[in-house]
Amino acid sequence: MTGLRLCTALAMLVAAPLAAQTSDPARFAAAADVRTQIAAMAKAMKPGQGFAWQPLVQADGHVAALEIWKSPGRPAVHPAQAEYVMVVDGAGTMISGGTLADAKVTRPDLTEGSRIVGGTTRTLKPGDVFLVPAGVPHWFGITGERLVLLGTKLSTAR
Repeated sequence: MTGLRLCTALAMLVAAPLAAQTSDPARFAAAADVRTQIAAMAKAMKPGQGFAWQPLVQADGHVAALEIWKSPGRPAVHPAQAEYVMVVDGAGTMISGGTLADAKVTRPDLTEGSRIVGGTTRTLKPGDVFLVPAGVPHWFGITGERLVLLGTKLSTAR
């Protein structure tokens, strides 16, 4: 094969995957979309409702969802899912690590307890990012009106 034909063949091989892509596979939510969804979720919450969850973007079985916490939930463990989270709005506290007291399996993907013994306490504010590994107890407290999180569960099952 001559040098020119080899270069042409290589160029065709490299270009083939690019030509096969017909659309952008990424899922995207602009800042305005995020604000609109948070406002709609907050408006839809009933008096006394402490938690709301709504998918924001999703692809290939993965979901990045908005969570609005107006009151604390129960301490939890996700045995086979890590949780990647960013604080979007509001303020709160996170306790993670330690041991989940009075643990009870409520669903195959969720174990809840009454409290966390010996965990690490952190103050949460907008812009904070954290990753809770699978099997690690965690709990969110709310400071002020609400705590808004953008979270994604990452399966660790293989």
